[in-house]
Amino acid sequence: MGDSTKHSHAYYRAISQSHDLESARPMSCPELFPTSSNALKVGLREPMIHAEVLSHEADILCLQEVDRLERLLPVLETAGYDHTYAAGLGKKHGCLIAYRKDKYSKVGEKVVQYDLQEVREDGSENARIGSSHTTRNIGSLVALARLDAEGDGLVVATTHLFWHPAYAYERARQAGILMKETLRFQEAMHRKGWPCIIAGDFNFAPNDPAYSLLVGDILSPEQCRALELSRVVHVSVDPSVPIGHNGAVDDESNGTEADPDRVINNARPATPSDGLLSDLEMVDLFSGMARLRSAYDEGQRRGREIGALNGAIETFGDRLSVLPVKPGAHEPMFTSYTHHWKTTLDYIFVLDAPSGQFHVTGYASPHRTEDVKAGLPQAGICGSDHFSLCAELHFVPLDRIM
Repeated sequence: MGDSTKHSHAYYRAISQSHDLESARPMSCPELFPTSSNALKVGLREPMIHAEVLSHEADILCLQEVDRLERLLPVLETAGYDHTYAAGLGKKHGCLIAYRKDKYSKVGEKVVQYDLQEVREDGSENARIGSSHTTRNIGSLVALARLDAEGDGLVVATTHLFWHPAYAYERARQAGILMKETLRFQEAMHRKGWPCIIAGDFNFAPNDPAYSLLVGDILSPEQCRALELSRVVHVSVDPSVPIGHNGAVDDESNGTEADPDRVINNARPATPSDGLLSDLEMVDLFSGMARLRSAYDEGQRRGREIGALNGAIETFGDRLSVLPVKPGAHEPMFTSYTHHWKTTLDYIFVLDAPSGQFHVTGYASPHRTEDVKAGLPQAGICGSDHFSLCAELHFVPLDRIM
């Protein structure tokens, strides 16, 4: 089977949302969501999330933190979706990719276990893996053939990267592995000519090193500092690390009591024998790969350029005074908004094919801050602590691009 080198016009509507329904997870802890009241109850949140996911009438769904499959899968089946589900070792929730059965047929799938992936060829097994923390996070990939155009299709990947804010190195490592494994999957499936949609809960903001590496931007001194502070080895990688040992603290605390979510505990500083990637090696991990493009960053940037937004939508760049030309400046101001944390974590990225390019022709407007200021989840607004993102993408063959 040879690579597909030609592609016809195709419209895709893709959605990404952190589903987060597991009753045993922190969503059931009222102290973390003190303003959400009854919206914390699965019986209320679940139908809200199901309704929101289906309301976009998407061709492709990328969901993260998914459990309660016995409730979700019948909803998707009734709506005309088939699916692929995968979870990390021992995790009670995972990633799900769903697709319309009348439009696509799955021709391949792959699960990427970040904890097991090697990033270098030399050294011990742990050094070749080069991980700072065992996380059990995964990437899930599928190849979908279009039923209306023989030989055409696309690769879809979704992921849920490590959550801890202080572990910038580990998230960058995982993001680089996801990109490399997506390209390897394309090649193994003989589908290097197919475009890719990579969507999920990346657990990093647009000013994070991993975002810059994915979109081909240069690392700033601040981003290099974040990588350096998080080059540690956690007890989950090295059991000899004393429990309670501090690996690093965000040095912006200025002597005040640090946010516990920004403190690295039970870890030691990495040594060369641990195999963690240097800045140059991290950049090299992403080298030779086409840069990703963000559907929301491009869509909202274009909306502002033509005056379509009319000041109605504020962006990540507005919140942190990021220059408009900076990649990531036009991402949503927030994609996760709770009483205790408010940030941008979720993205729909695209990777063009040699045969053509994606054009962003539409997207779902993010929630307005004034509507979610009480903190999610909220009855009648959103059943998750993450917004759902939805983008309409038009794949245009190169010979049709003017």
